[in-house]
Amino acid sequence: MRVIGQAMDNTILLIEDNLSDIKLTQRAFQKTSDANRIDVVNDGVQAFEYLFGKDGEDYIHELPTLILLDIKLPKVDGLEVLKRIREERRTELLPVVILTSSAEMSDIVTSYRLGANSYIRKPVNYDHFSETVQKIGTYWMMLNERAIK
Repeated sequence: MRVIGQAMDNTILLIEDNLSDIKLTQRAFQKTSDANRIDVVNDGVQAFEYLFGKDGEDYIHELPTLILLDIKLPKVDGLEVLKRIREERRTELLPVVILTSSAEMSDIVTSYRLGANSYIRKPVNYDHFSETVQKIGTYWMMLNERAIK
């Protein structure tokens, strides 16, 4: 089945390799009803396969409503993933929020130049992290108007 330019209702694609951050993010979204589903991939290659299919095969996933993207990923880093997302017609309009521990100005500037919709540093404190993720969900899943339906 080839699905083009269609977004699933309230699905988040979390591209993250840190198991603790994955669990914290999932827990924070469970406290709210902002997301129906959170799909997780752990590296850039898995992100490409999720979004674009594997080796020319048909797409197996509909597009998520939101992508939460870490920069520091194994295999292919988050900035390369973001670049590819913006290059492809199918995904160019998807909201991408960089959610990372990096405070490097070069990462922030590069992320925005590559088309990130937002850049958020992961809070170290659990309560702040949970609150931040809930606010991300509220804004992007409930308030933001989508370009892809």
